[in-house]
Amino acid sequence: MEIIITSNPEEVCKKLASIIAQRIKDKPTSVLALAAGTTMLGTYRELIRLHREEGLDFSQVTVFGVDEYVGLAKEHPCSYHAIMRTSFYDHVNIRPKNIFIPDGMNKNVKQESQEYEDKIKSVGGIDICALGISEDGHIGFNEPSSSLSSRTRAKMLTEKTRYERSRFFPDGNVPRHVITMGIGTILDSKEVLIAAFGSRKSDIVAKVIEGPITAMVPASALQMHTNVKVAIDEDAAKELKMKDYYRWAYEQKKLIPGY
Repeated sequence: MEIIITSNPEEVCKKLASIIAQRIKDKPTSVLALAAGTTMLGTYRELIRLHREEGLDFSQVTVFGVDEYVGLAKEHPCSYHAIMRTSFYDHVNIRPKNIFIPDGMNKNVKQESQEYEDKIKSVGGIDICALGISEDGHIGFNEPSSSLSSRTRAKMLTEKTRYERSRFFPDGNVPRHVITMGIGTILDSKEVLIAAFGSRKSDIVAKVIEGPITAMVPASALQMHTNVKVAIDEDAAKELKMKDYYRWAYEQKKLIPGY
């Protein structure tokens, strides 16, 4: 893992956006997997700015959503179809035909999940997967105890997760099930970008980066990936034992020839 410690959440978002932007410039046909959680919204705002002010071109980019609620139509304001559309897709030039999000209304969730995996394979796999980390360490909706080799599938949300999401549902009726990319699906991405900020995330950030790999902290599986960048602010970094080393190593990497 490469640990990038910034001064504040805004800088976290700018850093992730700059990495994504550079990858798109290097490979205009990049395949992205993007999470719809609130942690990533600042990154999307910065990408929109780069598109509008600096001409960042998404016209050849393909995007996969990381998850969706089972039983919510894409028109539902709380669906991840709607959230991603209003917070990002409607503001850049991604072609609608290149946007894929699981269909929460498919009556055969197992079939929907397999077809989603097949679609990812058909475009050559995911180049960049960008995610936030929850306070219990889940990524996507891979709740604690999820298999570390899991693929896209249905998952039942914990009551803790449902309570956290209830603030987004005016009627408080949060779906119990989701379709989510599995941890194995995420680990197949060529590069994974993680964002976290705030003192509430400091404990889980330390477990993800420095703790043991365990299904009870799903994001800890990212320790096995060869190309992960974790961008965090000072508050989220405060419980890292090797914080000073991570900061020094990031500053020194430019001295490594060809890095």
